[in-house]
Amino acid sequence: MDLNFNRQLASTYKSPSQIIRVLSEDWVAKQSYCPNCSNQPLAEFDNNKPVADFYCANCSEQFELKSKKAKLSQIINDGAYDTMIERINSENNPSFFFLTYSAQFIVNNFLIIPKQFFKPDIIIKRKPLSATAKRAGWVGCNIDLRKVPSSGKVFLVKNEKIIPRENVTQQFQKTLFLRQQSLDSRGWTLDLWQCIDRLDDKFSLQQVYIFTDELQLKHPDNNHIKDKIRQQLQVLRDKGIIEFLGRGHYRKLY
Repeated sequence: MDLNFNRQLASTYKSPSQIIRVLSEDWVAKQSYCPNCSNQPLAEFDNNKPVADFYCANCSEQFELKSKKAKLSQIINDGAYDTMIERINSENNPSFFFLTYSAQFIVNNFLIIPKQFFKPDIIIKRKPLSATAKRAGWVGCNIDLRKVPSSGKVFLVKNEKIIPRENVTQQFQKTLFLRQQSLDSRGWTLDLWQCIDRLDDKFSLQQVYIFTDELQLKHPDNNHIKDKIRQQLQVLRDKGIIEFLGRGHYRKLY
């Protein structure tokens, strides 16, 4: 994998945003691969495709690309809020590639957030544009990556280091079970997973219970939060995300 953009493509464009769009999409098409099945190269959708930028001809995974000249941040600017919420609640929402590059047009980070990790609370609504703006009243959104469990951030390139392809596909495939869950069940699993991320590699059930009030706020209609915590710990155990050590103690396997 060559981390350099093909800068020769920029000579025919004047708009900085158009230049980056062309350079980054060319790089993904030429250098990337499908994180699910390792198929290479990825195919590009037509420019008028409203949902995604790339797809895998082998396994049909779809991907949308976000690029930025900066260090990887936890808050990513995106488009219209209502469109984003509608997209992540649909069955054919794409996974998201996030690419950052240096002033020298070198890729320094390239990761994917699989679509099963997107839920409405990671989408932050921005203030409507003012009445004097060209698109007055338009409401955009940001993506809050802080609310994505660490296993949901699958790096192909991290700090200009290329991650072995087999590591990428293994991490990607390990969380596909989330796609089989209902939106409500998936939300519970991800909320608890995010809580576990904040604990040490070895932790106890009593430590997880510390998040009871926080989870109650997220799920106000559930009156049996601790029962739900135990149930979700069993789900994560059965899927190989955590290991039960006995006597109410667990260990992370990721």
